Amino acid sequence: MSGWVDFLDSSHPIYVSDRHRDVHYRLIAHDIRAYVPSPTAIVLDYGCGDALHAADIAAPAGRLLLCEAGPHVRAAVAKRFEGHPKITVIAPDEVGRLHDHSLDLIVMHSVAQYLTADELAGLLSLFRRLLKPDGLFVLGDVIPPDVSAPTDALALLRFGAREGFLAAALFGLVRTVFSSYWRLRSTLGLARYDAGTITQRLATAGLSTQRAPRNIGHNPARMTFLARPK
Repeated sequence: MSGWVDFLDSSHPIYVSDRHRDVHYRLIAHDIRAYVPSPTAIVLDYGCGDALHAADIAAPAGRLLLCEAGPHVRAAVAKRFEGHPKITVIAPDEVGRLHDHSLDLIVMHSVAQYLTADELAGLLSLFRRLLKPDGLFVLGDVIPPDVSAPTDALALLRFGAREGFLAAALFGLVRTVFSSYWRLRSTLGLARYDAGTITQRLATAGLSTQRAPRNIGHNPARMTFLARPK
């Protein structure tokens, strides 16, 4: 995953404008917030990215842990929420030191595509250990094998038209083609899973799974799964 972490920790063209970046994270926070089970819930957002609107997730929870691998992004998130009474920013290696069965909700959104099979298996086993017996793991933005780059581009354009950044989205797609993103996508690739495969991976880790009615975020062609300890 290191190549993708370095890319996402840099100034990259994934967000085509400040407006895109803002509404992207606002929508994700809105969707994750709906899964917070109680006012005392301890929540982990693993691979949180910029997490611009994480306070919206923290509001109905007891505590929110934001985990980000990229050191520059993580430092910016820590500064953004410095002093927030419910939010703590941590590195991936700190997640493994959390107490067993201590988390009510774990969310990993738009991360699985950047992981190797072994990396994903390791995280799923870790999350199973950290979840409370009645806890919930939300795995979002899983890419099915038949979802292509043009499908993702169309979803972005529709999102841009709805949220007022269509022109920027058109320009951004062209810019992305000539960026290091496509070189990384060609060399490292993106992991894709059909529903049966990801359900089996979760089952191997000791989690029973169902597909959510809709994906977290703006792209309906991708999938979100809800998993609980068996």
